[in-house]
Amino acid sequence: MNPSLAAPRASLLIVDDTPANLRLLSEMLKRSGYDVRPVPGGELALEAARLDPPDLILLDINMPEMDGFEVCRQLHLDPRLQAIPIIFISALHETLDKIKAFGLGGVDFITKPFQFEEVEVRVRTHLELRRRELMLQESYARLQSLEQLRDNLVHMVVHDMRSHLTIVTTGLGLMQIMNDEGQEPDGKLLRNMAGAASQLNEMITQLLDISRLEAGQMPLRKTVCDLALMAREAMDSLAGSATGRELRLTAPAPCLADCDQDLVRRVMVNLVANAIKFTPRNGLVVASLFRQAGQVRIAVTDTGPGIPPEFHQRVFEKFAQVEAGHKRQGTGLGLTFCKLAVEAQGGRIGVESAPGQGSTFWFTLPALELPAALSGPLAVPGG
Repeated sequence: MNPSLAAPRASLLIVDDTPANLRLLSEMLKRSGYDVRPVPGGELALEAARLDPPDLILLDINMPEMDGFEVCRQLHLDPRLQAIPIIFISALHETLDKIKAFGLGGVDFITKPFQFEEVEVRVRTHLELRRRELMLQESYARLQSLEQLRDNLVHMVVHDMRSHLTIVTTGLGLMQIMNDEGQEPDGKLLRNMAGAASQLNEMITQLLDISRLEAGQMPLRKTVCDLALMAREAMDSLAGSATGRELRLTAPAPCLADCDQDLVRRVMVNLVANAIKFTPRNGLVVASLFRQAGQVRIAVTDTGPGIPPEFHQRVFEKFAQVEAGHKRQGTGLGLTFCKLAVEAQGGRIGVESAPGQGSTFWFTLPALELPAALSGPLAVPGG
């Protein structure tokens, strides 16, 4: 069934055993822009509807072999056809006939002889009602899907937060025991607790910032920023977690943009941290920056398992996780934050990837132009 039900392209099935009536209605409705299929009997009508469900049916009642009432009854037994609006158009005019027609599921009843203007108005009205009904059904389905997603996400977030909180509370319990026994706190235990607490804080911060960005309530504190320097700082801050992986930065120096320094730095850290997470030992993570057509493009490339093309947009959705070689871990808030933070500053974000070929996550920001004498390439290796 045509989901748009736009009148000029709506499909109408006209059923009448009187050739003159069938020809008259068909020609008039075709001139009004409808896609019309005329059929002269009930059996043919059922066959035509099952083959290609129309948007609306104009149905005569008095027909040999199978009358309009039986056609209507048969249509309503088929789940694919039962929602199609049926307008009865008949020489019958008794109240009981009309009651029976409506009782079988007809949406309207036009008495012959008819005025074409009346037929056209009623067809247009019921097509519009059907269109709105479909829109309402689609909205309700989306709402149900979102509610289910929300329930799943709440469970996921609570689970991840509980995992980090368990590390902290367990560590505190062990420290209490060690203190009671006069032992010094274990350094590894303290580091694990600090890391878990930091992860909890980051998750809470991301949740709050995503909500503010989605609502357009995140204040932007734009300043002139050197993106090359910020990228270097982001990579340096993550060097400790990149053991066995090479980090490399290539960028023009300086590379200036008018942006919110804190938000952009967090975007860079998120992208580099993801690249490190999915790059195997002895792999390479490269961050590159260049100016093009008034934009600065920042790209982070890894040598990880890659992402199938059908998931390229999904990875930026809230709490999305994608399996690519192994399951992506965490709540999936980081890339959602990146997308909202970049777009709030007039930029764009995306990914280029294929299974087995690594991934390149990139974003753009409006650039500030420099005099030619002050610009130049800078290759900064990392270890």
